[in-house]
Amino acid sequence: MLLVVAFPSFSNAQEVHNNYQGTWKDKVLEVTDEKMEQLFDREHLVQTMEIEIITGPEKGNVIIIENDFQKLQKGDVFYFNHNIFIDGENSYTVINVARHGALLFLLGVFVFAVIIFGRWQGVRSLVALFASFMAIIFILIPGILYGWNPLLASFFVAGAILFAAIFFTHGFNRESTVAYAGTMIAVFLSGVFAIFAVHITKLSGFAAEESIYLNFNTGGTLNFTALLLGAFIIGFLGVLDDIAITQSAVVTELYNSNPGITKREVYTRAMRVGREHVGALVNTLVLAYTGASLPLLLYFNLSPASFETIVNLEIFATEIVRIIVGSIGLILTVPLVTLLAVKYLQNYKSKHSHNHHGHSH
Repeated sequence: MLLVVAFPSFSNAQEVHNNYQGTWKDKVLEVTDEKMEQLFDREHLVQTMEIEIITGPEKGNVIIIENDFQKLQKGDVFYFNHNIFIDGENSYTVINVARHGALLFLLGVFVFAVIIFGRWQGVRSLVALFASFMAIIFILIPGILYGWNPLLASFFVAGAILFAAIFFTHGFNRESTVAYAGTMIAVFLSGVFAIFAVHITKLSGFAAEESIYLNFNTGGTLNFTALLLGAFIIGFLGVLDDIAITQSAVVTELYNSNPGITKREVYTRAMRVGREHVGALVNTLVLAYTGASLPLLLYFNLSPASFETIVNLEIFATEIVRIIVGSIGLILTVPLVTLLAVKYLQNYKSKHSHNHHGHSH
């Protein structure tokens, strides 16, 4: 939805000589012709289609357009841009296939799987996830566009997201409070480290093409370095939440399994678990960012430029710094949360531990 709303601005930035009329939805009535044309020494498919406009001021009109975006069939629904050139000629450009039905189906499968596996806790986690998206869409994004500092806004919204993710999913209890406090301290320290890392690497925040269009459309009013730092913070919240809750639960279970255990021994054992968890999550971070950038990696692999030159490009340097900052955040979270848990969770009986012992008796 956000991409569709933002697309008119993108179109204006690319085709300033056009008078943009809108982005509308239509349906393919018939594919009347298909042919292969040359583009950069390669052939690509061009279709001539009869379509019916189903949204917008021209709803109900049937027109003929050409499509070189991707192959479409009779009955397919897609979005197109309507522009009028200076000479008065109408231009209809296919921009995307309508995927709402498929996305809603996949969302339904996801919600069903979470509820079946997680039961009531799964429902709470979905509520927390929904609240997190609402905070980003209706607080963070409008706030930044209104003029808030992106870094500070991201930090405070991160606090709200973590609050929802931890307390709504795992309950309002001492374990959750310890996890939340430790994670927020780690987020703050990671943010400080991120500022240092971005400063010494001289990242501008303009690595992605959409940043250039955003800067154009906002009149250069946004601080893109701060925006990049805010993106770092929002990006690693999920893994910090994961490891913080795990460390709190581990400490509680260690105390409950052996009431006579010392705090030092609890800390040592919990840290052993935390180190293993950090190793797995750092690997997860690296693979996730690498997988998302795989087409770009393949593209640059074909480049005649050296590895040193490619890695030095801001688009790659940004991802490297992102991985390092996220990993540092993980490493900071483990000892901080573990230390707070050892101090404040002694003699604490979690709901799950209590139920477990009750069944054993």
